[in-house]
Amino acid sequence: SSSSSSSSSSSSSSTTKGRKGRMTEKQGDAEEMAAMESEQRTTRLTVQPECIKFGTMRDYQVEGLNWLISLYDRGINGILADEMGLGKTLQTISILGYLNQVRGVTGPHLVIVPKSTLGNWMREFAKWCPMIRTVKLHGSKDERKQILATSCQPGQFDVICTTYEVVIIEKSFLSKLHFVYVAIDEAHRIKNEKSTFSVVVRQMKTQFRLLITGTPLQNNLHELWALLNFLIPEVFDNADLFDKFFEVTGDKNMQDDVIKRLHRILRPFLLRRLKADVEHSLLPKKVMELYIGLSAMQRFWYTKLLAKDIGTLNSLQGAAKGRLSNLLMQLRKCCNHPYLFNGAEQGPPYYDGPHLWENCGKMIMLDKLLPRLKKEGSRVLVFCQMTRMLDIMEDYCRFKRMKYCRIDGSTSGDSREDQMEIFNAPNSEKFLFMLSTRAGGLGINLYTADVVILYDSDWNPQMDLQAMDRAHRIGQKKQVKVFRFISKGTVEEKIIERAERKLYLDAVVIKQGRLAQQ
Repeated sequence: SSSSSSSSSSSSSSTTKGRKGRMTEKQGDAEEMAAMESEQRTTRLTVQPECIKFGTMRDYQVEGLNWLISLYDRGINGILADEMGLGKTLQTISILGYLNQVRGVTGPHLVIVPKSTLGNWMREFAKWCPMIRTVKLHGSKDERKQILATSCQPGQFDVICTTYEVVIIEKSFLSKLHFVYVAIDEAHRIKNEKSTFSVVVRQMKTQFRLLITGTPLQNNLHELWALLNFLIPEVFDNADLFDKFFEVTGDKNMQDDVIKRLHRILRPFLLRRLKADVEHSLLPKKVMELYIGLSAMQRFWYTKLLAKDIGTLNSLQGAAKGRLSNLLMQLRKCCNHPYLFNGAEQGPPYYDGPHLWENCGKMIMLDKLLPRLKKEGSRVLVFCQMTRMLDIMEDYCRFKRMKYCRIDGSTSGDSREDQMEIFNAPNSEKFLFMLSTRAGGLGINLYTADVVILYDSDWNPQMDLQAMDRAHRIGQKKQVKVFRFISKGTVEEKIIERAERKLYLDAVVIKQGRLAQQ
């Protein structure tokens, strides 16, 4: 009986310890799994990394860094979509600095930005995280060749900072490198998945992709699909399926269901905070729409344009559509200033005088508004679509002896930065900064101004929001007031109506879900 008991005891022990006291396969697997799970880091920083030198990161910026670290640990790409003016640049620099200092991941990384913000990104890298070796890849063909041959060789750099255009030109060199992080600023530029830039950047060897945009949804859900397809091509591989799945019909319950589905899908990949939620020291901006009548000269030109193109308006078919967009442009010119038409201004000889503002409803309003704002101690940004309108404003400022700065599409990068520094300098005597909307939307920080005048409105409402956020951003101490000029009873009212419809999509899909990690 003793022999049988010993055999039974040895057989029972074999189930737990295996042959000669060893683990069974099942136990070995369990231990391996436990070890792997403990290896998955959960890093949560409560203070900013030591490598961030220049100033103190705000709490929500450290939260953004934590979110980026958690994506890195899980091998997920993401969209940093904080509202404009909350420091997305700093949060991006902080993840690269953290990886360098704590994880020993020195790169190489690639940061692709609009040409207008390249100088700003280089300054921010040097200021916030000097330990990162950043190379600016830009300039003429010979200059770029020199940079690639010297500064861009392995071991010589951590980050290449360049523009969309240069990425396309230098794709053969860049495609040879294996990048850890590729970050794209103003990432709605890849909303068209068939554009040259989208195709080139998709072919690069990258471990992680980060999209940075204050406006993740501009016009329609297909553009959002293009961003998600770039981040996670294996999941978002079929645009038609996506569009069909999120087709919004007129039924209210159906719309709510679609929006909930979108929130569920976006939550892991997209972080968006609004200034109203996190930046409590920043007062919310006040937007006022001013409906302004046309002057006698403007009415004359407006009716003349409509009478001339009555045929276009009656036959909105085929070729007439092209003529219609031309008519819309002419009507908008008329709303801005009649002098934008050849022959409207008396002369030659041309001379500056009160006629500059007396013949235009919006300029009469501007002439009343500016002296009052100056008296109150405000400083003003004026945004306009048309560069030639800025020329007329310059004549007005010179006549009124008003100190001003100006940026439009033809202003060089160095000149832009010089003017921004002059305007933002303590006790600057520059009262007015005029900008063309498309040239003045990106990378321009003019927080020393507290009044924004939108002289006219863009078809794309995000352009106007970006314009407002040049002043309404971190560092702003005053209440920001926005005055939007609208010519009453004209095509401009239709533009505003259409812009508000576009913003509705952004409001329900992105803002309602807020998409911040709890």
